Amino acid sequence: MFSELDKDNLAELVASNDVVVVQYAASWCGNCRIMKPKFKMLASQHENIPFVIVDAEQFPESRKLAKVDNLPTFATFKNGQLVNQTQTNKAEVLAELVSEVV
Repeated sequence: MFSELDKDNLAELVASNDVVVVQYAASWCGNCRIMKPKFKMLASQHENIPFVIVDAEQFPESRKLAKVDNLPTFATFKNGQLVNQTQTNKAEVLAELVSEVV
């Protein structure tokens, strides 16, 4: 399940799902735009897991959940807790991150 956050409520989403995968991005970030279709493709392979894009500049409370300091950052949450995160522009690194929680 792919979606883009439209309010600063990632903490609620993380608390109400067993697993959540997040791409932290910004409109000005070129690598974020490059990774978005790869992120969506991975989401389509895991329909039962929320894959969410968070605008890291627009939603600071959601950003704090993964202590984001570079973009794009990808984070996985399981049982309400941050499991892992990485900054990458490589689809295979993203797939490896997701495989840790599915």
